[in-house]
Amino acid sequence: MQIYTVGGAVRDQLLGLPVEDRDYVVVGATPEQLIKQGYRPVGKDFPVFLHPRTQQEYALARTERKQGRGHQGFVFHTGQDVTLEEDLQRRDLTINAIARDAEGQLIDPYHGQRDLAAGILRHISPAFGEDPLRVFRVARFAARFAPLGFSIAPETLTLMRQISASGELATLSAERIWQEMHKALSGPAPQVFIRVLRECDALVEILPEVDALFGVPQPAQYHPEIDTGLHVLLCLEQAAQANCDPIVVYAVLLHDLGKALTPTAVLPAHHGHELSGVPLVQAVGQRLKVPKKYTELAEIVSEWHLYAHRAMELKPKTLLKLLESTDAFRRPARFMQFLQACEMDARGRTGLADRDYSQREFLQQVFRAAADIDMAELVKNKLPGPDIAASIYSERLAAIRVMTKEYQTGQSI
Repeated sequence: MQIYTVGGAVRDQLLGLPVEDRDYVVVGATPEQLIKQGYRPVGKDFPVFLHPRTQQEYALARTERKQGRGHQGFVFHTGQDVTLEEDLQRRDLTINAIARDAEGQLIDPYHGQRDLAAGILRHISPAFGEDPLRVFRVARFAARFAPLGFSIAPETLTLMRQISASGELATLSAERIWQEMHKALSGPAPQVFIRVLRECDALVEILPEVDALFGVPQPAQYHPEIDTGLHVLLCLEQAAQANCDPIVVYAVLLHDLGKALTPTAVLPAHHGHELSGVPLVQAVGQRLKVPKKYTELAEIVSEWHLYAHRAMELKPKTLLKLLESTDAFRRPARFMQFLQACEMDARGRTGLADRDYSQREFLQQVFRAAADIDMAELVKNKLPGPDIAASIYSERLAAIRVMTKEYQTGQSI
């Protein structure tokens, strides 16, 4: 029996990156042997065991054969006769098919080290095309390693297009797609993830609402990049550079969906796109089973982001309407995420990445002024319910009026 460290742990160590998870493959053993040594079986589709002390996963070497459709349409074979090379061959990319033995020696039958040095994401064998999930995995790896200069081998991108054309992407569960997407949105280059999906014709299958934005023009005076799809990619890049939480990155991704619905006759103007995008945001959330809090933030960013951009021009009543409509008083943390998403929208424009976005600080001040009214004093008066609500509204509006006047005075000095 021989045990090897495999996959991401070897790859990341060779790249000089932190190693978070370690995977092990066991060659020449049976389930009975591992159980006898104290390993606990946990695998359903194929034998995976937890180490008796470390609780890390050890999988028996296996081969696989395509039998049905989709990501799970495989039958697996494990046995003492399965070699390490056979186990590595079933993996997706050469850089993920490097093993390390107990003495620290590398086993690299598919030249993963060469591709690591060249910054190439390359499939191992034509069997790559049998698993539709690999389209998303490669797009995610491209996004993760984009800062290191990695690119996808042309022949691998061709296979990814063939997978998209096969219809097999439709067999993937919404949960699995969201899992890959969430990892990409949490990474250093989510814009690369979206770009790769579009390059291999997968974006139109999974996120047609986003794919439809490419080629839609916007007014050049506000959007020097003109193309709405490119604007979204620039916004995602800004969000990643600002280390935004993935919930904010997701809202940025969907903030302009309504622009794809604009009638051709009125382009490049997009009047009302904010509100028309909300049903599309909801449709994406339902289709991909996105967590509710992600969809809720994306909805308010879609509907209200232009109000944030015009914050200094808004009347006190309209500012209070913005706070109430976004539920800022009950969910202040989400309101701050809303403002951050709006800032990424403003910065995600060619040549304007470093523009000042004082609207964010201004709206934070507006919120604090309205939230700091003396609620205890109003409650102490023991007014009936409707009267309390009206009094709260009046107090908040008065506080905003004072604050905006002070702000304008300070700006003019």
